[in-house]
Amino acid sequence: MSASDPAIEVRGLGVRFRRNRRGRRSLKDLFAGAKRRTRPGEFWALRDVSFDVRPGDSIGVVGRNGQGKSTLLKLVAGVLLPDEGAVTVSGGVAPLIEITGGFVGDLTVRENVRLAAGLHGMSRAEVDGRFDGIIAFAEIDEFVDMPYKHLSNGMKVRLAFSVVSQLDEPILLVDEVLAVGDRAFREKCYMRIDELLAEGRTLFFVSHNEKDLRRFCTRGLYLDKGRLAMDAPIAEVLDRYNADYT
Repeated sequence: MSASDPAIEVRGLGVRFRRNRRGRRSLKDLFAGAKRRTRPGEFWALRDVSFDVRPGDSIGVVGRNGQGKSTLLKLVAGVLLPDEGAVTVSGGVAPLIEITGGFVGDLTVRENVRLAAGLHGMSRAEVDGRFDGIIAFAEIDEFVDMPYKHLSNGMKVRLAFSVVSQLDEPILLVDEVLAVGDRAFREKCYMRIDELLAEGRTLFFVSHNEKDLRRFCTRGLYLDKGRLAMDAPIAEVLDRYNADYT
């Protein structure tokens, strides 16, 4: 990928969900094509969303709850598939979304680090070389050989952030993870993200925290009712968002 090619390219993106079991799509519907009439009980979480993200961009995604922000992040991460349009991602992603998912309660912390890092593409040698740093960052040195399920929720989040932030992927996806943990650890996370951005990583950041958005992002995407209402410098987007909902 050259510096002029988009790191993330989104075209005509649409995602549809069901509110309940009524209106469930049949197998015939699933193979009938991308554009279909909305059935009873279905709604569009995102519709006709298009934008590009360049390598090194720092993008903040804003909007009220239920406007499609986390859905958009999951589409970029490859967790969800669109009903309409397409998402093209050039390069790997380091997903800080639902970050405690994928850990196994009965395995030890040590075993979980190796498992989680391996699932994200780290080799055994890379995991071994970074293991001490991962544990030290998470501040759980004395719990390495304890079953993961016995960690507190805060410890689990610290461990997950520590693993994912060690990945070498060029695109960093973040969804409200900085809202958890104590103040000292949040600042530690901020500093780590600053380091990654200084390396030229691309940031795609969903948050309700205006201070965090202004700190990390230069550009904003404002989602309203599942559509892209504004794509502009982050300060302008936040001003528009605040004006709409204050």
